[in-house]
Amino acid sequence: MTEDAREFILLPDGDYEFVVESFERQHFSGSEKMPACPKAILNIRILAPEGITYVKHQLLLHSRVQYRLSEFFTSIGQKKKGQPMRMNWSAVPGAHGRCKLGHRLYEGNTYNEIKQFYPAPEPGQTPNGNQYTPGAF
Repeated sequence: MTEDAREFILLPDGDYEFVVESFERQHFSGSEKMPACPKAILNIRILAPEGITYVKHQLLLHSRVQYRLSEFFTSIGQKKKGQPMRMNWSAVPGAHGRCKLGHRLYEGNTYNEIKQFYPAPEPGQTPNGNQYTPGAF
């Protein structure tokens, strides 16, 4: 085996491009605020000038947090605003989008954490929402 360990890079807070490398299906056992439910653990690669780093992001599959599922599927272009959500999990690996990255402190260590997923731009728009016409300045 020749694969090296993935290097951890603590990125500054900000907006970054991401690619979903894979996901795992698991079960959330519940808490005081949320009942037990299925969950998906996304293995996400963040692309940044400082390098490439990896983030695990948890999505609970429960109606209480449906807005988070909607935000994620909108960011990878599977959902449009105002349309019902259809989660095509087989199309999730390899999907890409933009997210807001922040930090989380856990047991004395600081980690990258996805705070928000941004909607995918509509065809003909740049990621910030401005109109884009190919070949025009």
